[in-house]
Amino acid sequence: MAEELERLLALLDLEPLEVDYFRGLSPQRPWQRVFGGQVLGQALVAAQRSVESRYAHSFHAYFLRLGDRRSPILYQVDRTRDGRSFTTRRVVAVQHGQAIFHMEASFHRDERGPEHQCAMPEVPDPDSLPSWRERMQPLESQLPGEAREWLHREPFDVRPVTDVDPLAPGKLPPSLELWLRVRGELAPEPWLHQCLAAYASDLSLIDTICLPHAIGVLNPGYQFASLDHAMWFHRPFRADEWLLYSQRSPVAAGARGFATGQLFTREGELAVSVVQEGLVRPVKPR
Repeated sequence: MAEELERLLALLDLEPLEVDYFRGLSPQRPWQRVFGGQVLGQALVAAQRSVESRYAHSFHAYFLRLGDRRSPILYQVDRTRDGRSFTTRRVVAVQHGQAIFHMEASFHRDERGPEHQCAMPEVPDPDSLPSWRERMQPLESQLPGEAREWLHREPFDVRPVTDVDPLAPGKLPPSLELWLRVRGELAPEPWLHQCLAAYASDLSLIDTICLPHAIGVLNPGYQFASLDHAMWFHRPFRADEWLLYSQRSPVAAGARGFATGQLFTREGELAVSVVQEGLVRPVKPR
């Protein structure tokens, strides 16, 4: 298993403190703030640990305050409802006595019913595409130090279909496709793959919002933040096998951008749907 993946799995392995109370840590790198995908994944782990024999079918989450990477995050789970088919959990993430995040997650027992889905976009196979690391190598010397370190620590193998220059992006349509999978082999438990997908789902939605405006997410003149995030898990999938992340941004207004995402398996099955609103606004001069 790749070292990057080992670190991510350790991050998701929350420390139990008391019944339905867990403690999570953040990477201790001076340049890295608390990543939204990390909190999504950790909160889903906390919720799952209070549920037996059912897995998440959806969650809705709000990012309330910036997290402090120097301090542990306390996850409090409220057992809202245990029904015959569905289980509901509320998770609040707390730092310094204040809520920084909350999530409502719903779990469903395995059932069968009618099925249909939209078609997967026609894109090149991941094996025919260079990795994100390979694409960035010619630009690596121009990247800020924190971006270079992130490039080599990223636990996902990402193969962009849409070619975007992070330093000088041109105006592009608000759509972004990329293939991704974790760098290593995972245990088969469905909840683990869901939590890793939650982590990865926050990687590039704001990038999609920025494309029509030629704004790179490394641009120091803009502030970027995830505001809320929702996911629906439609069918089983594996995060250690290729998933196509197809993303669209239908609107941006009022310093907020709206983006949707779909995760397809390599065989074309729609496994996950994602929705996010993100903050994109010019930094005000001090």
